[in-house]
Amino acid sequence: MNKTRKIHFMKMHGVGNDYIFVDTSLYPIDNPQEVSVAWSRPHMGIGSDGLVLIGRSATDEADFTMRIFNADGSEGMMCGNASRCIGKYVYESGMTDKTQIRLMTASGVKILNLQVNDCGQVEMVAVDMLAPETDNKKQYLADGEPLPDGVFVSMGNPHYVIFVDDISEVDVAARGALLEHHPRFPERCNIEFAQVFQDGAIRMRVWERGSGITMACGTGACATAVAAALTGRSSRRSRVIMDGGTLDIEWRQQDGHVYLTGPATIVYEGDILLP
Repeated sequence: MNKTRKIHFMKMHGVGNDYIFVDTSLYPIDNPQEVSVAWSRPHMGIGSDGLVLIGRSATDEADFTMRIFNADGSEGMMCGNASRCIGKYVYESGMTDKTQIRLMTASGVKILNLQVNDCGQVEMVAVDMLAPETDNKKQYLADGEPLPDGVFVSMGNPHYVIFVDDISEVDVAARGALLEHHPRFPERCNIEFAQVFQDGAIRMRVWERGSGITMACGTGACATAVAAALTGRSSRRSRVIMDGGTLDIEWRQQDGHVYLTGPATIVYEGDILLP
């Protein structure tokens, strides 16, 4: 059973991608799928793109752990925006004094580098998202009708990036929902629509697996930047502009890793009863 029914939470967002964060060392949650659905509802809950559980690592491999649950209760593998928020959470709450944090996720250990101002506030977080994977064999195990032209990139979770001439003409809700559940994606997929401008900036909108349209997606921004570089549409450094703000992405030649840099913002904190 849960030790308490009243849970302290913090609502945070990374460029508009908003989550509910709970320190499970103080407030364990036994039914996170159910809780994520209930709390993520607008009007009847807190309202968010999902629930993030922060834990202390039981091994020397990492400092903290992250589990993330989408608004529909499904468990995700990784979220760049949520991981930046965790860096700000654990530092500003006094859980650590490190400015380089090793975060264990379902897709491996990610390194968070915190940029801290003179007031002790985390202004920006850079995340080593490791190397992308473009081998789509796992996603294409199922037969199905042809997909629209796009680029598959995994950043620890699957993304399909479709480049368009005018993103304002894309019906993200209709096309995203259809493609997320496309038979060619047996594990479902995050869907990005992207327009590359002459200066190399990329305008992207996203349909997230399990959450629908969100204002931003960190792994989606990384996948889009990689796809743009792979197809010669941009260099290995990109500014990805989403509904909620802009992230800086660098796909480094030296180690093949993708580095994501952006802000993390606290919205408010409070207490809520478990459903």
